Amino acid sequence: MRILFIGDIVGRPGRQALRQHLDSLVDTHLVDMVVANGENAAGGFGLTHEISRELFDLGVQVITTGNHIWDKKESLDSLLAEERILRPANYPEGVAGRGAKVYSSPGGVRLGVINLEGRVFMANLDCPFRVADRLVEELRRHTPLILVDFHAEATSEKIALGHYLAGRVSAVFGTHTHVQTADERILAGGTAFITDVGMTGSQDSVIGIRKEIAIEKFLKQVPMRFEIAKKDPVLSAVLLDIDEDSGRAHSIERVFLRC
Repeated sequence: MRILFIGDIVGRPGRQALRQHLDSLVDTHLVDMVVANGENAAGGFGLTHEISRELFDLGVQVITTGNHIWDKKESLDSLLAEERILRPANYPEGVAGRGAKVYSSPGGVRLGVINLEGRVFMANLDCPFRVADRLVEELRRHTPLILVDFHAEATSEKIALGHYLAGRVSAVFGTHTHVQTADERILAGGTAFITDVGMTGSQDSVIGIRKEIAIEKFLKQVPMRFEIAKKDPVLSAVLLDIDEDSGRAHSIERVFLRC
């Protein structure tokens, strides 16, 4: 099974990059399923019904998210009722949405997807390691193919989770920092890993934000109203090839394309 996982889509430039490249990537690499982190897809902060429909129409089959999923509150409960959208599983009980689900490819192959959020330099959530233990056990009753989107700030926390889950899941992909790392590899037991898949959005920016605004915030240390940068859109992703019987990853390959 071949999966394309797309890094954090940031605003209209990210959706533009997706529109330009996704069909070609799917056709060229014979992709079976497309998963994308969409928590920044609506103006850089959050997700809306309209934008989620746009991503699905473009060919994304599962949308994972992170801490910014809560930024658009108008229709959050109904948005997260959509089974193809996940939010981090380690939020407290009673929060809208789901953090894991088994999906079927058009060819009928089952893929479990787990969405988790880190705690280092982020919110004080339930332990992602222990939540992962429970969810992996549940999903493995249905399929050995399991992908984890770990939306976290600290490199150390992401790498630690990758090793912790090695041999139990097909892949652990880091998201959130918007900078694609060059450490893709296959860990023990056939688990593919990368610290951060990167950003699908404007490269002429500071992680998607207009660079002038970001620089001014660092200089003055006062609150600023962030605006999404628009120039030089890029698409950051990884291609994952998994054995359908064992769930072990054969390969992981970085993708970085300019518009």
